[in-house]
Amino acid sequence: MSMEATAWTQLHNVMNAQQDRRPFDRATLRRIAAFARPHRRRVALFLLLSVATALLAVATPVLAGRVVNAIVTGKEEGTVTRLAVLIAVIAVAEAGLGLVSRWLSATLGEGLILDLRTAVFDHVQRMPIAFFTRTRTGALVSRLNNDVIGAQRAFSNTLSGVVSNVVTLMLTLGVMLSISWQITALALVLLPVFVLPARRMGTRMARLQREAAAHNAAMGTRMTERFSAPGATLIKLFGRPADESAEFAARAGRVRDIGVRTAMAQSAFITALTLVSALALALVYGLGGFYALRGQLDAGAVVALALLLTRLYAPLTALAGARVEVMSALVSFERVFEVLDLRPLIEEKPDARTVPDGPVSVEFDAVRFGYPSADKVSLASLEDVATLDTRGGAEVLRGVSFRAEPGQTVALVGSSGAGKSTIAQLLPRLYDTDEGAVRIGGIDVRDLSADTLRDTLGMVTQDGHLFHESVRSNLLLARPEATEEDLWDALRRSRLDGLVASLPDGLDTVVGERGYRLSGGERQRLTIARLLLARQRVVILDEATAHLDNTSEAAVQEALVEALEGRTAVVIAHRLSTVRAADLILVVENGRIVERGTHQELLAAGGRYEELYRTQFERPGAEPAGLG
Repeated sequence: MSMEATAWTQLHNVMNAQQDRRPFDRATLRRIAAFARPHRRRVALFLLLSVATALLAVATPVLAGRVVNAIVTGKEEGTVTRLAVLIAVIAVAEAGLGLVSRWLSATLGEGLILDLRTAVFDHVQRMPIAFFTRTRTGALVSRLNNDVIGAQRAFSNTLSGVVSNVVTLMLTLGVMLSISWQITALALVLLPVFVLPARRMGTRMARLQREAAAHNAAMGTRMTERFSAPGATLIKLFGRPADESAEFAARAGRVRDIGVRTAMAQSAFITALTLVSALALALVYGLGGFYALRGQLDAGAVVALALLLTRLYAPLTALAGARVEVMSALVSFERVFEVLDLRPLIEEKPDARTVPDGPVSVEFDAVRFGYPSADKVSLASLEDVATLDTRGGAEVLRGVSFRAEPGQTVALVGSSGAGKSTIAQLLPRLYDTDEGAVRIGGIDVRDLSADTLRDTLGMVTQDGHLFHESVRSNLLLARPEATEEDLWDALRRSRLDGLVASLPDGLDTVVGERGYRLSGGERQRLTIARLLLARQRVVILDEATAHLDNTSEAAVQEALVEALEGRTAVVIAHRLSTVRAADLILVVENGRIVERGTHQELLAAGGRYEELYRTQFERPGAEPAGLG
C-alpha cells in the first residue's frame, strides 16, 4: 500500500471512529470472544493468512534489490530471470492469499453481523410493550444496523489489520536495519510528520462528520414524519410549506458547507502527506546513493530500502490509529450488549403449559397492577434522555375480579383512563399482574407458553394496524399455512370479499403504510378477517369501532357478530349501544369494577351505567344498532 493510500485509509478510520478514551473493558472482550467462538477455526486461518501475506509483502522489495544488484554486477541472465520469476510467483501468491483472506474476512464479518442481528432481534421481540412505547424506533433500528456493522468491523478490518501490520512492521524494520541502520533511523524521524497530522486532522474531520450526521438525521426524521400519510395530511391542513422548505433548506445548506470544507481539508491533508512521502523517498535515494557511491552500500540495497519504506510507513501509520479503531469497535459492541442485557419483564417458564382443547373461560382473580417505571423496561440511550424516569408503579387496577364462562361475552365500559384497556392487555400477557392472577381455561397465563397464548387468544384494537404489505401477507400473519380458500372465507365472513376482489391485484394488493390505502372501516374488517382466520377461542375487542362513522360501524358490527360466534369474548367499548347484548357488563371506574350485570339490570339499578347511557343517548339522533 502506498503512503498516499495509507493516508486516506488512516484519515477515514479516524474520522469515522468514535473518539472514546475509556480503558478496555475485559468483560466486553470476554463477551466478544464468546460470539467469535463458533468461528474460531476461520479466525485462526484468517490470522495465519494475514501473517503469510505480510511475509510475502516484505519479500518482494528484497528480491527487487537483488535484481538490481544482478544487473549492476553483470551476472548471468538466468539469475535475473529466476529472480523475476520468483517475484512473479510471489505476486500471484500474494494476490491469491489476498482473495482468500478477503473471503474469510467477509465470511467472518457477515457471520458476526448475522449472529448479532439475530440475537438483538430475537431479544427485542421478547421485550414488553412498555419497552416499545418508550423507545425511539430509529435508535433501536440503529443498534441493529450501524452498531452491529461497527462491531463487525472489529473482525473484518481491525483484527486482521493489527496482526498483519505488526508482522509487516517487524519484518520490514528488521530487514531495513540489516541493510542500513543509519538510513532507517533517519526515515523514522519523518514518521511524526506523517502520523500526527493524520490524527489531528482526523479529529477535526470527525467533528465535521458528526455535525453533518446530526443534520442528516434531523432531515431524515423530518422527512419520515412529513412523508407519512398522517404527517402529510397534517402539513397540508395546518403547516406552512414555505417555512418547512426554508428550515429543510437551511439544514441541507449546512451539510453542503460541511461537505465543501471536508473536501478541501482532505485534499490539503493528502497533498501535504504526498509531499512528506516524496521527501522520505528523496532522503533514501540521496543518502543511499551517497553511501553507494562511496562503496558502503550497493545499488540494489538502495532500491530495496526505497521499496521497503512504504512497507514501513503504512503499518506504522495504521497501528498509530489502531487504538481508535479498536475502541470504536468496542463501543459498538457495548451498545449492542446494552440492549441484550436489558432483561425482559415477561419470561416463559421452562415447563410452560398449553390450554386444553374446547371452549375456555377467562378469569381475573383479585388483580392489582401498575405500569412499570422506565428504568425497568427501557434504556436512556434509546429514549434520547440523560436519565431514565424512575417514577411508576402507581396502581391502575385495584382488585379486579370477574369471570367469563366459555362462549360468554363480557363487556367493559366506563370513563377514559378507568383501566379497561389495561385489563385487555393483561389477558395476552403484554404485561404481568403485580398481584392476583389472570387465567384462561383455569390456567394462570404466566404458566402458559407464548405459542399457546397466541393460538388461543386474539385481539382487535381500535387502530386496526396493518403492515405495508399485501392483503395476503397481512392475513397470513395469523395463520401462515392458510389456503386460498381459507383467506377468501375469512374475507367473506368479515364482509370484505367484494372489496378485495375489486382491487387491482386482489389479495396481492399492497395496503400501504399502516393500511392507509383502506378506509377506517375497511382496515378494521381486515383485522377482523385476520382474527377469523386464526380461529382463536378467546377474542378481545378493544374499542374496535371507536373511530368509525355509523355506516362503517354497522359493517364492522356485522363482521364482529361472525367473529364472536361461539367464542369467549371481552369487549371494551365507549359506545354502549355495541354492548347491550353482552352476557355480562362490567362498569370500571378508577381501576375497580363498581357495577356488574346485564344491560337491563344496570339500567334498572340507576347507577353509573345508567348515567353513562343517558349521557350518550339523551340527544337527537337514532341509537345505533348493537351486537345483538
